[in-house]
Amino acid sequence: MKNLSIMLKPASSACNLRCSYCFYRDVSSHRDAANYGFLSISAMEQILDNIFRDLVPGDRVSFVFQGGEPTLVGLDFYRHFTDYCKPQVQRGVDIRYALQTNGILLDEAWCRFLKENHFLVGLSLDGPAQIHNAQRKSSDGNGSFRKVMAAKKQLEQSGTEYNVLMVLTREMARHPREIWNFLVENQLQYVQFIPCLDELDGQNSPWGITPERYGEFYQGLFDLWLAAFRQGRYTSIKLFDDYLQLLARGIQGSCGLLGRCSPQIVVEADGSVYPCDFYVLDTYQAGNLKSQSLREVFLSPKMQEFARREVPRNPGCDSCPFLRICGGGCTRMRKQVFSPGKNGICGHRMFLEHAIAPLSAIARTLR
Repeated sequence: MKNLSIMLKPASSACNLRCSYCFYRDVSSHRDAANYGFLSISAMEQILDNIFRDLVPGDRVSFVFQGGEPTLVGLDFYRHFTDYCKPQVQRGVDIRYALQTNGILLDEAWCRFLKENHFLVGLSLDGPAQIHNAQRKSSDGNGSFRKVMAAKKQLEQSGTEYNVLMVLTREMARHPREIWNFLVENQLQYVQFIPCLDELDGQNSPWGITPERYGEFYQGLFDLWLAAFRQGRYTSIKLFDDYLQLLARGIQGSCGLLGRCSPQIVVEADGSVYPCDFYVLDTYQAGNLKSQSLREVFLSPKMQEFARREVPRNPGCDSCPFLRICGGGCTRMRKQVFSPGKNGICGHRMFLEHAIAPLSAIARTLR
């Protein structure tokens, strides 16, 4: 049985917010074409045909819509997409959907559709208003917190399953207790933090995380999470969940957790395919699903080259006691998360030294 995850960018890099740290705006600015426009219905059907020709009954495929802002293509696009997939469901292909959105356009009609079609929604929300609004602004310069919280309410009223994605900036990392209190007060049960990175060309970002801030944030957050866990209150924090799965069952729950790149299928609005959302660049284009099958793209020289590439680990990794469960970390994040900081150790090691004993104890109960 094949179990595939395919990320689609139907609105390319277009967005209705102007977030100061937007990594995809940085990525797309390094391409010949910064924006490929909207994915047309005819192109979408070609892409799906070339995906489904390599699938058989019993296979599973998850379509994950990201951007830019993927809701910009409109609700009718998604209605057509799910309708076009229904014959595949009827022949036994397990199809699942996820949508990562800033929430600005979500209304009752959107949420009803998402609920009826069993979408998992990832809602971008950077914590309390003062932290969120500092970076996540609309084109008029106003903060988007109020609109995102309205979207959260719509999702809850419709019964749509959702989680929250937070970008861990240098400033947010100063406030683990404030972030934790926000999660608890707003009953946010499933949360993932994405480290805010410097630009691709190496320029430092004023919002970019540092190893020290990363380590201090996760140490503080873990203590609060663990205290609640011991009281019978569980909040799903993606990094903690990933390590519990790894320690208990040997399952790698996210790309890069063990320091190795697992090629993804990232599809831009023109059908071009790339091996990683961090590297949707001309250099890494591996094919085009409008004219090639999924198998052809996955076995292409560019995709295989990406999988085999060696990225040197940071000094000190080979002697680190956590190398087996880290592997030097995600290659794109090594500079800011896994590299030695002012204290001489990497931010991720700071977290693991602090949390590995209680995580291991919990993992033993899960076995």
